[in-house]
Amino acid sequence: MNLALFDFDGTISSRDSFLLFLWHTNKFKVAQTCLFYAPQIILYKLGHYSNQKLKETFLQKLFAEISLDELQTASEQYCNDILPTIIRSGFWQRLAWHRQKGDEVVVVSASPEFMLEPWCRSHGIELIGTEVETDNLGRLTGKLVGKNCMGHEKVRRVKACYDIENYDQLFTYGDTKSDLPMLELAAPENRFYKPFR
Repeated sequence: MNLALFDFDGTISSRDSFLLFLWHTNKFKVAQTCLFYAPQIILYKLGHYSNQKLKETFLQKLFAEISLDELQTASEQYCNDILPTIIRSGFWQRLAWHRQKGDEVVVVSASPEFMLEPWCRSHGIELIGTEVETDNLGRLTGKLVGKNCMGHEKVRRVKACYDIENYDQLFTYGDTKSDLPMLELAAPENRFYKPFR
């Protein structure tokens, strides 16, 4: 059996799915938050503010003390109504190719797991994503569990979930520099950078 690892945002999707989810849940509050944290967003774009800190900032402002159950309900609606509109058509062809070969297919994403889980489940795809912290009442704290699932953290998470030595071949798909460590898990001929364009 082979293992196929797909980044989601920009690879499977044509735009950032997390920002779209935030916008879908509360446009006014997202716009307010973007204005308030504009300096941090600019610093992030310039490489002087971490992705994890920015993601936690938005989670704390938008979702702190909201139950994970509520967000999962919102995610179901988002995955049914909005997410399908940004999936690249080439991905479906490649997914069918892997399925014909009997390969195991996994999405490895920096987006929160709760957000992509309904879509992955409906298409029989495994998911490794960023985990959010909840309190003992099941409400989001605004913090992440461990590290944001990007860069070398993607490799660590994949290896924690799968014994990659047991697979005949690995296929990897990504579109940014932060995907390069995961891409390098596969042989050069099985690495696909910015596919489906």
